[in-house]
Amino acid sequence: MIRFDAVTKTYPDGTVAVNALTLEAATGETTVLVGPSGCGKTTSLRMVNRMVEPTSGQVWLDGRDIATIAPHELRRGIGYVIQQAGLFPHRTVLDNIATVPVLTGCSRRQARTRAAELLDLVGLSSDLAGRYPNQLSGGQQQRVGVARALAADPPVMLMDEPFSALDPVVREQLQNEFLRLQHDLGKTIVFVTHDIDEAIKLGDKVAILDSGGTLVQAGSPAELLSRPGTPFVASFLGRDRGYRALTFAQAGSLPLSDETPVRLGDPLVLASDRQTDGWVLVLDDQEVPQGWLATATLSDRQDVGTVTADLLHLGGTLATAHGTLREALDAALSSPSGRGVVVNENGRLAGTVTASHVLALVEKRAARLRAAELQPAVAGLTAPKAQP
Repeated sequence: MIRFDAVTKTYPDGTVAVNALTLEAATGETTVLVGPSGCGKTTSLRMVNRMVEPTSGQVWLDGRDIATIAPHELRRGIGYVIQQAGLFPHRTVLDNIATVPVLTGCSRRQARTRAAELLDLVGLSSDLAGRYPNQLSGGQQQRVGVARALAADPPVMLMDEPFSALDPVVREQLQNEFLRLQHDLGKTIVFVTHDIDEAIKLGDKVAILDSGGTLVQAGSPAELLSRPGTPFVASFLGRDRGYRALTFAQAGSLPLSDETPVRLGDPLVLASDRQTDGWVLVLDDQEVPQGWLATATLSDRQDVGTVTADLLHLGGTLATAHGTLREALDAALSSPSGRGVVVNENGRLAGTVTASHVLALVEKRAARLRAAELQPAVAGLTAPKAQP
């Protein structure tokens, strides 16, 4: 566990970067520091590995005041990932990852074996082992940076906006990879970001800081979204926080409807004969949804053509059976047919759901929550008064 105990950092010019921060980052969980630029996120992070020394207060790591631990000893047990990966340009991918194990006494052969294992762990091909950083994409470099931080198997990891410089597609891929790795490894992670969506997605606990390095509120993402403690927190979370909160609401058993799909390679005339509202779902041979076909556009070619991928509308996202209400609602809203596609754990079609059905579940859930919140107040009103 990492604990900040009334930690303050004031620079010689009088600037207060962190102001009396008291916060716990639980063992095996991801604690995300989020807030506007200049609110002390990175300064707080760098105080954990003593790259910045606090002006007052204490930082504790597993019950030890880190001020009593030599910096080089402290940092051997802490992985550190920064925005630009910080790879050594003159070393290959394998040797970049093997750097820390070699420094801590492993033989070069053992370190390279460990590095090769980590390449696979972070989703990189072994073919990249002999390349240099300038021969990799930004996303690949960032994965190597994560692998290097994991190389000595540290119990603690510090991650300073590691995905912020990447394009949205690669960023989402790495966020999902991060969640998978953390599920498998269970590290104690302090993660800095300025992106509230990223914080909500990745954090077990989210700590929101304001300008001047003041902690405003900390809690689970679901707690913050449902009960922002101040106007600043409510504003920072955004006006769509009610929609974001659906990420933490399990859909349960969705009211799925059956489809009458066609498959890639089927005659177009078959698709046109389907009794639908003008949209037919297309699957592959494994029953995996591929997209929607607009039958109204097929009149001039249905006698000779077949269903091909270039005819499909690909805009809809997929929801998973027993996933979240946000997944289900997004699938319905993004579908060109208005019917959200729901798949099972194997990616095969389970059925479809409309936005109206999802919203009905949302309202039922909201009603249950309102009733649960009212129960203590009602009990207090109806409880018999104590006799004097």
